[in-house]
Amino acid sequence: MSALIEEPGFLPNLTGYQNLELLASIRRKITKEDILDTLRVVRLFEDRNKKTKHYSLGMKKKLGIAQAIMENPKIILLDEPMNALDHESVEEMRNLFLDLAKNKEVTIVIASHNLEDIHLLCDKVYQLKSGQLSES
Repeated sequence: MSALIEEPGFLPNLTGYQNLELLASIRRKITKEDILDTLRVVRLFEDRNKKTKHYSLGMKKKLGIAQAIMENPKIILLDEPMNALDHESVEEMRNLFLDLAKNKEVTIVIASHNLEDIHLLCDKVYQLKSGQLSES
């Protein structure tokens, strides 16, 4: 299982690649090439050697998505995954999530206020209102 919080935090003086490498070293499930492949998937490969303090908010969000998917989890929790992404990146991430769900049988739970994301990405929709969960 993995998760993406709404505003992921990374070590600002490390590069995007170094941040992912550090996180990957905890479980030692993936290789350096796997990390590079993940950076390609989220379109951060060209910026892999840039320190994250120089990343835009959208780039940090993509790095958070990379962190969430890099170890091939079976369940991914995403909190507002499209916030801070430009239109092109939103489309790319939507396609990525749909591919993960369909072709890799990943269960993705998304918390979002974006109705378009909900309609395009979700098989089941639940609404939390006044502390009560109900199926929409």
